[in-house]
Amino acid sequence: MRGFAAQIANQTALGLADARQISDKAVFTSPAFQNVLPLLDGQKSVDDIVKAVGRGLTREPLEQLVAQLDDAGLLYGPTFDAMLAKMRADFDSSPVLPPASTAAFADALAEHTVRSQRPPEQQNDPVEMSDEEKATLGAKRLQEVFDEWIAAALKDAPNPSMDTLPRGIVVPHIDYQRGWLNYASVWGRLRVVDRPDRVVILGTNHFGECTGVCGCDKGYQSPFGVCNADENLISALKSKLGSLGETLFAHRFDHEREHSIELQIPWVQHCFGKDEAGNYPKVFAALIHDPSVNNGESYDGNGIGFDVFVAAMREALAELPGKTLVVSSADLSHVGPAFGDPTPLAGEEPEAVEARNKTFGHDRELIQMYAEGKVDEMISSMAWQQNPTRWCSLGNMAAAFKIAQPSRVHIFNYAAAMDEKGGSLVSNVGMALE
Repeated sequence: MRGFAAQIANQTALGLADARQISDKAVFTSPAFQNVLPLLDGQKSVDDIVKAVGRGLTREPLEQLVAQLDDAGLLYGPTFDAMLAKMRADFDSSPVLPPASTAAFADALAEHTVRSQRPPEQQNDPVEMSDEEKATLGAKRLQEVFDEWIAAALKDAPNPSMDTLPRGIVVPHIDYQRGWLNYASVWGRLRVVDRPDRVVILGTNHFGECTGVCGCDKGYQSPFGVCNADENLISALKSKLGSLGETLFAHRFDHEREHSIELQIPWVQHCFGKDEAGNYPKVFAALIHDPSVNNGESYDGNGIGFDVFVAAMREALAELPGKTLVVSSADLSHVGPAFGDPTPLAGEEPEAVEARNKTFGHDRELIQMYAEGKVDEMISSMAWQQNPTRWCSLGNMAAAFKIAQPSRVHIFNYAAAMDEKGGSLVSNVGMALE
């Protein structure tokens, strides 16, 4: 489980939720219970924990907390097992993954549009629309917002369009509100290039349990429609991987709530459109682990290693007809007190300025290595430094480069999003692999 600060009745509370997002429930309790949580390891009874903690802890409040955690599926047991079984059954029941964050964003756009057309005194009233009306309006507004972002991002750009389809691109997977500039600065340049026959999207495994590369055997749905899975590529990959073919998809459920893939789907659809048969480009998605850990092998030695996957993908694509676009869905540094750093990043205090500049300098150094094709050196540097600014997408960036094998890398824009208090800063970059 993961913990977070919350305000309940003007009191600070400790919020607890499922780090893997299998359960969507949360439990709120006293911050004092943070000392109890490590003891809920399945090896100790309630009485054992009460005795170990001391400090006035009694059995009754601990039993209440355990009951709340169990009901929310935050403890291993029958409740959690039932949630997990249902999630996996739902996942395997359809050839297409439904939208999550993109649908929520489109719904919010639809509701905002309706409210904005009302008199001021009625703008906070509930919005009543059928699901079909909301979906139609949400998709329309999402298209309009994408076009607005593209226009703003490329307004003064000397090269607002690429001449040909690049081998690959690097784009953010931060939420659209904070990352729109780099989404639009890259995707917007692809609106008039040759349409790819398939799009390979490489993301980051934020919540899942896979220890190596995690493939998905599904297509993806967005507010705009469906991108079907590239079954030919999936079959070719399995063939190239041999006995490891099934291992690539063993933890496919990790894709159920993984936003780093989903957030690229509407851009694929918006910028490339449908073919004569009415289909969007086919897609294949995989989540790539960190190759600076364990020399690129899976973390526990039981999953698909980095080099094995890259080699299989290159061989499979070489045998398939048509054009392929490889997408690295990547965020870079994650710094600030929200990620465990001691120094807030906002303001002009010397410590804050130094911390920001150190992050930006580290990012620029690694991005330049990447642009110069020194991907192995970049991985080695990150391994030696132990990822000091918590890049979360080193794996998919490196894999995209090695699969696409570009002759040059064009850096369009670097950006960072920080909250007003400087509690967190997340950086990203927009690039084309040509």
